[in-house]
Amino acid sequence: MKNSPLINSEISTETRSTNQLMILVCAGLIPGAITQFYFFGWGILINLILCSSFAISAEALVLKIRSRSILATLKDNSALLTGLLLGLAIPPLLPWWMSFIGVYFAIIFAKHLYGGLGYNPFNPAMIGYVLLLISFPLAMTNWLPTQELLILKPNLIQSIELTFLGVTNELNNIALIRTMADGFTMATPLDHIRTSLSQGFMLSEILEPSEQNSSFSINSLSWIWVNVAYLVGGIYLLFLKIIRWHIPVSIIASMIIVSTILSIIDDQIYLSASDHLFYGASMIGVFFIATDPVSASTTQKGRLIFGALIGFTLIMIRTFGSYPDAFAFAVILLNIASPTIDHYFRPKVYGTKTTVKQIPEKQTPVKQIPIKQIQENKSDDDFKGLNNE
Repeated sequence: MKNSPLINSEISTETRSTNQLMILVCAGLIPGAITQFYFFGWGILINLILCSSFAISAEALVLKIRSRSILATLKDNSALLTGLLLGLAIPPLLPWWMSFIGVYFAIIFAKHLYGGLGYNPFNPAMIGYVLLLISFPLAMTNWLPTQELLILKPNLIQSIELTFLGVTNELNNIALIRTMADGFTMATPLDHIRTSLSQGFMLSEILEPSEQNSSFSINSLSWIWVNVAYLVGGIYLLFLKIIRWHIPVSIIASMIIVSTILSIIDDQIYLSASDHLFYGASMIGVFFIATDPVSASTTQKGRLIFGALIGFTLIMIRTFGSYPDAFAFAVILLNIASPTIDHYFRPKVYGTKTTVKQIPEKQTPVKQIPIKQIQENKSDDDFKGLNNE
């Protein structure tokens, strides 16, 4: 079955409907979502509610325009999953209208423009994320530091005001809250490391545990726990056989190999494998985004190649590109290549006849006798018999 994301053609789905599979995948996101909420506050919960609501409304709108059954389609929960993935990927306290643009673009243009569920060549959530990242780079790269570093910790009401109005009743805006963080105003550890390297610092200085780097250590530890939580959710998906191991394992192996080679070349400017795996959005991307078989490779060898190329592309963009965390770009680029990968890595089917090219036999030309000569050779009795008939 290739009609639904996260449904693998080699996994028996007879006892599970698309609705059940989507709910199980959403359940796999719970450990990571709770961890993000713990470290980054109410903005995460607001993002999840807004993005899932926008996704369901966008799906209903398009189905209405296409004269399709709205309720029956919404029950598959694919739009809900897209909204949750995008809500977890964007920074907390992002203005609501940016979330609206990203989700509606993902559902309308990246999903239904190609025919709906099962026909989209790209992961809709990542298309929406990349649109926001390219259109609003400053807002999309400004994550709040972990709650432990915030001097002004917005509560639920203040978080709602910041999301919808950009300012609280106490006249605190999001920029002021970020600026008043305890010595740390960068987005993610990957972003902080990239900025420090561009200023001439070495990795040994940036990552050294010291009083000067205490804010970075606290913030980076929160991202490590977030990635561990998504790793737990990914193992849950593997245990239930909702996804197969090929893509996650090949991505992680490729990231380790490529980053280790670069680190051997110069360990003062190239991050280690553990830093790449547990800083940023690595684990949610490995288990919940790259494993969408509608847009990913579907053959066993193809999945291994697909995952390995994602890992390689990710490290290359992180190291030499403009974006410190480029999982969405790596996935979309390989979504483009997945049909070609499947074409060249199709499994052999045994027990079928091999098509052999038939060589045409040489035909001897037949000598044609003129009709006049035939008529002269025929006897008069023959013609009489023909006339009698």
